[in-house]
Amino acid sequence: MNRTILSILIALLLGAAMRGNLHAKPNILFIFSDDAGYADFGFQGSKVFRTPNLDKFASEGMLFRQAYVSAAVCGPSRAGLLTGKYQQRFGFEENNVPGIMSHGLTGDDMGLPLDQKTMADYLREIGYRTALFGKWHQGNADRYHPLKRGFDEFYGFRGGARSFWELTEKEAAEKPEDRMERGFENYEEPGGYLTDVLADETIAFIERNQDQPFFAFLSFNAVHTPMHAEEEDIAQFPELKGKRQILAGMTLSMDRAIGRLLERLSELGLDENTLVVFTNDNGGPTDANESVNDPLSGTKANHLEGGIRVPFLMRWPGVIPEASVYENPISTLDLLPTFYVAGGGNLEDLKDIDGVNLEPYLSGFAPGRPHQTLYWKKEGRGAIRDGDWKLLRYPDRPAELYKIDEDISEVNDIAAEHPELVRVLYKKLFQWEQELERPLWQLERRFEGMAMERMDNHRK
Repeated sequence: MNRTILSILIALLLGAAMRGNLHAKPNILFIFSDDAGYADFGFQGSKVFRTPNLDKFASEGMLFRQAYVSAAVCGPSRAGLLTGKYQQRFGFEENNVPGIMSHGLTGDDMGLPLDQKTMADYLREIGYRTALFGKWHQGNADRYHPLKRGFDEFYGFRGGARSFWELTEKEAAEKPEDRMERGFENYEEPGGYLTDVLADETIAFIERNQDQPFFAFLSFNAVHTPMHAEEEDIAQFPELKGKRQILAGMTLSMDRAIGRLLERLSELGLDENTLVVFTNDNGGPTDANESVNDPLSGTKANHLEGGIRVPFLMRWPGVIPEASVYENPISTLDLLPTFYVAGGGNLEDLKDIDGVNLEPYLSGFAPGRPHQTLYWKKEGRGAIRDGDWKLLRYPDRPAELYKIDEDISEVNDIAAEHPELVRVLYKKLFQWEQELERPLWQLERRFEGMAMERMDNHRK
């Protein structure tokens, strides 16, 4: 018996050592779409939207069935993934959108707090060349600039959304945070369709840094509004109309750009030692761009599954098998520790994070789930998923309870059947909230009401 146990331990250690030697410091390419619908990809089952390059990518890596973001809107979701911790721990609970905030704050007051270390900070410390291309949305003021938050290079815009074409002088003057910026205060508008330009810039960065470990964060503004697509891409979907047709064209363009990027990675011989992740920042806004989140209920800005569950792909040669599927819940909070440990960092050096290093779970060396419990909060609304049970709490109505593995669409509220479980989960959510900081800023109340109304309108 002792010999058997010893043999198993030796095999595990050798396996870990082999993986460590093969992937001592892989390159990391993180591709992030914006406001995409859960069902608007071929690999997610769409029969209308065409995403051949992402579908191929899915066949080469792992598809995650239950991937979650830490917030149902852009800014807080990005703050969570960049820090590996629930963004409410440092008060980043609301979108930092100038002009609609309370307390007399301006856009310059709202950003990722300067005492928070980012994914780029951590990776640069262990030898990575870091770059961000595209949307930032973590503060417009100079003190929040990406080059001051761990990124060595930046070509993108500081705000939350902008045109896919060159800004006019009037547009740039009205919203200076939308201007495209190379480095710091070197403003340079794109010479073409922005989705293509961002992919080109990422490719150029990889070409310049192919002989050293790199972390490239490609943060598309696609498929966020405004609804801008090239005419030839729109024409590919004659069966669709209006916003839905434009969205299909925007998605096709993004998929084509990702295909060019992955193909160049292969041509350079870097694909075998590059960890690549594709995901989205929050649920699709079914009103703004007519995205589809089926079979999920809900939409961007609420805590139903359609607001917080996202498409998620990972390709990691030698670590995770091709054409594989991971069924357990994960979070974008897990990206920071997973990237850091993959790059040779010590997990113990990551202080006060909520994310989990996914590698042992994905390679089959760790049993069970990475997370037993996940939390969400926005003002008086909150949600908790504990195992397969999910509680939704509202400020103006009774809590709702769902068994997610049996009711993915959240149509059968069973709170009345399990009053004791409701109390347990309600208490657990409340206890988590006691650990959080007060929000640094808040939406005006009329916007909260609009979000609540939209949630009711988008339940199946």
